[in-house]
Amino acid sequence: MTSPTLKAIIFDMDGVLIDSEPSWQEAEFQTMKLLGLPICYEDTLQTTGLRIDQVVGYWYQRFPWDNYDNEHTANTIVDQVVSAITTAGQAMTGVESALEYCRDNDYKIGLATSSSSPIIEAVLNKLNIAHYFDAIQSAEHLAYGKPHPEVYLNCAKSLGLEPMTCVAIEDSFNGLVAARAANMQTIAIPAVAQQDEPKWIIAHQQLRDLTELPSFLDARI
Repeated sequence: MTSPTLKAIIFDMDGVLIDSEPSWQEAEFQTMKLLGLPICYEDTLQTTGLRIDQVVGYWYQRFPWDNYDNEHTANTIVDQVVSAITTAGQAMTGVESALEYCRDNDYKIGLATSSSSPIIEAVLNKLNIAHYFDAIQSAEHLAYGKPHPEVYLNCAKSLGLEPMTCVAIEDSFNGLVAARAANMQTIAIPAVAQQDEPKWIIAHQQLRDLTELPSFLDARI
């Protein structure tokens, strides 16, 4: 059985377009540390790809604290991340050339992220890439964030395409689960330190960074 023709490339944002995962991890760790949670910095990797309210809920389930206010704690983390992106945000390797390639080769371009509107705005402004996207979808106000597939299904619908004609690019396991559940082709581009982990077998393809995307797409033609 041949694979369907790809018509769109849908990008996750954090860790795929912008090197923001360390900022998320630092903000999450510092906020949880102030709340008295017995976690270390590396523990924050467990929540990569989750929506921020899910992140806060995840830690509260494990280490309940007094005066729990999910929204306040989530906003505290988001504000720190927006500040870090605005002052020192850096594009991931190959972002602009990958977006240029997709546009020049008539692929529709989508963005499907768990991040909230302030984060999306900060990233698109910092990298000056908003003009590339034909559809931008956030799981911010959905009933469920990734690993639920709804944000990816919404993005495909916004692009006017069937999910099976889209390829999703993700850096997290939760994101890959969401994209696969949406019946999309998937590409994993994990953080360098995680690239040899066996869990990435869930993806249809694993790349080192976005500079390899054009070659991957050319090979499918």
